[in-house]
Amino acid sequence: MKLKVANGGAELSVSDTTFGAEYNEALVHQLITAYQAGGRAGTKRQKSRAEVSGGGRKPHAQKGTGRARAGSIRSPLWVGGGRAFAARPRDFTQKVNRKMYRAGMRSMLAQLARTDRLVVTESLSLAGPRTKLLLGELKTLGLSSALIVIEAQDEKLQLAARNLPHVEVITVAEINPVSLAAFDKVLCTVGAVKLIEERLQ
Repeated sequence: MKLKVANGGAELSVSDTTFGAEYNEALVHQLITAYQAGGRAGTKRQKSRAEVSGGGRKPHAQKGTGRARAGSIRSPLWVGGGRAFAARPRDFTQKVNRKMYRAGMRSMLAQLARTDRLVVTESLSLAGPRTKLLLGELKTLGLSSALIVIEAQDEKLQLAARNLPHVEVITVAEINPVSLAAFDKVLCTVGAVKLIEERLQ
């Protein structure tokens, strides 16, 4: 299949395997869920009634006081008591096979291409790390917000974009399902498209 190059007027030939795959919603959902779960720290920890200090003696007599019976001031019912079903550190990561991950990414990229949300440009380079210059480039392409995917680190471009709340610059190595789903438009350079194609074969 062919992708139209926005500022070159030409067309870029790409693999049908990568950019022509069918959209698999269930697989894409699994990828996004697994990616977000992998970002969780999982370090939350609370104290149970066995771990909080104090509460060694019975606070008052079992009967005769008119109050509810209590065996410890560190019961989960009391202020300052332990937590019932206290949280423990845990690992939230979900296993996603390499074959599944690549198939899911191909599915997302193909859907972006089908719905005209994937914009390809010949190159994207700035004379200096200026936000104004980047805004001008985006305006030329008819974009106000976008995920910009480049083939290698570009300090000028990344510095120019970091002050824009609706623009993110990532390299092909950093591409992930959450970023692809978060932006309405994805702007890729020709070099980045070819590199993505190689990585997802």
